Amino acid sequence: MNDPAASFATPRIAAGALFVDGDQVLLVRKTYGNRWDIPGGYAEIGESPAAACRRELKEELALDREPRRLLVIDWAPNPGEGDKILYIFDCGQLGGDEAQISLGDGELDRWEWVPVSRVGDYLIPRLTRRVTRAHEALGTGIPLYLEHGDPAPAVAQAQ
Repeated sequence: MNDPAASFATPRIAAGALFVDGDQVLLVRKTYGNRWDIPGGYAEIGESPAAACRRELKEELALDREPRRLLVIDWAPNPGEGDKILYIFDCGQLGGDEAQISLGDGELDRWEWVPVSRVGDYLIPRLTRRVTRAHEALGTGIPLYLEHGDPAPAVAQAQ
């Protein structure tokens, strides 16, 4: 007898933090992969996306920040990694905490404030779309469901 669960998706889950200062967003440069990104990373088994975001901020930037609200969920499968579900959370303003940023774990080598209009100069296209949409959601207060960084067709038609 076939196991119906054998065809269920087992996506990787990742969570990132959006920090905004006016029309700029905080980007970090990784020492591996596609290099520029927002702070965050993959969830561990049994870890919620919000908890993963908070843990990653502690590990990457030495900041203890609780995610305030969800901005986007993006279904973005990757041929090499399979199904992926990516969350971006509003983690508030940095303010005085900016001086406390420490890149001590070796995973990052730099951080920078980048105007939203220029994130495409730093990020791969689907991440550019995701971050831009997260910035839009921050302004509207309405979380977005995305596929590959774009609003899903059925969801976009309903708005």
